[in-house]
Amino acid sequence: MENVKIKSSNFVMQHAGKLRDYYRIGKMLGSGAFGEVRVCVHRESNNQRAVKVLRKSHMDEDEKRMFFNEINVLKDLDHPNILKMYEFFEDEKRYYIVTDICKGGELFDEIVKRGKFDEKDAGVLIKQVLSCINYCHVNNIVHRDLKPENILLETNKEFDQIKIIDFGTSLVVNEGQKLDEKLGTPYYIAPEVLAKSYGAKCDIWSIGVITFIILSGIPPFNGASDQEIMKKVKLGKFNFNDPAWKGISDMCKDFISKLLTLDQNKRPSAEEALKHQWLEAANLSGKASVSQDIAINSLQNLTNFNATSKLQQATYAFIASQLLSKQEKE
Repeated sequence: MENVKIKSSNFVMQHAGKLRDYYRIGKMLGSGAFGEVRVCVHRESNNQRAVKVLRKSHMDEDEKRMFFNEINVLKDLDHPNILKMYEFFEDEKRYYIVTDICKGGELFDEIVKRGKFDEKDAGVLIKQVLSCINYCHVNNIVHRDLKPENILLETNKEFDQIKIIDFGTSLVVNEGQKLDEKLGTPYYIAPEVLAKSYGAKCDIWSIGVITFIILSGIPPFNGASDQEIMKKVKLGKFNFNDPAWKGISDMCKDFISKLLTLDQNKRPSAEEALKHQWLEAANLSGKASVSQDIAINSLQNLTNFNATSKLQQATYAFIASQLLSKQEKE
């Protein structure tokens, strides 16, 4: 893949002026514990973009560090599957990041909403994720928190329209450098991250988990608690015994198995994974080399798993908001 770097001076600007001097602010697209995302229109060019508004009072020092880390990483990246950042504003109470607008939903939400998803769709989607991560790795960046919540799909578009977001925990690393900070999301975290000695291939493991889940609707490493899940991740044992796998090709299972290789040194790189025959087969429109429809129970599995994940997120967000409200009162 061509190694293209766009310097921050080309498309990321930090302004001393007010956001409203440059943009007209529109409707809200979403909100969370720290702020909101709104539509904005550039006054000079009339281009529609999105602005992420973050309240400083709702962010602790670690969250502010992650925020500026994301800016520093994104300012040098330019890839069709990475949400592009244009400008940054700051005032006394808030931070503002202006990015490309992406009106689509999170990966699982969109799959469940469409009600139909086949192995070819999965191949097209995963190839983009790998292409994006290969670009990052070529540029010495490890994402470290790949999960479906960080993959957006454009609404009413094909599965070849994805954006990867949230580079807050990503790092610029030297070739061969080993990282030792334990972070990530239990279902998707690589075993070497838990062992606190890892490199870029932790992202490959996460992509293997994502592929497993979007095709079967269940995680390869599951448990009643985070501790139980991580214990199973360390063992690295999984299978394709669920009925959801009956219609899935052996090529696909081989692809997943290679990405979920326990030994990171034997796991393929993003560049190597992109050359796997399953992804080549996914490009052959209408060919029988990839099975066409995911089983009904797979979609039901995914619906249930997605609902459980959303409930956990909502619970964490509620707890966070209560703690923030308490702090503000004090």
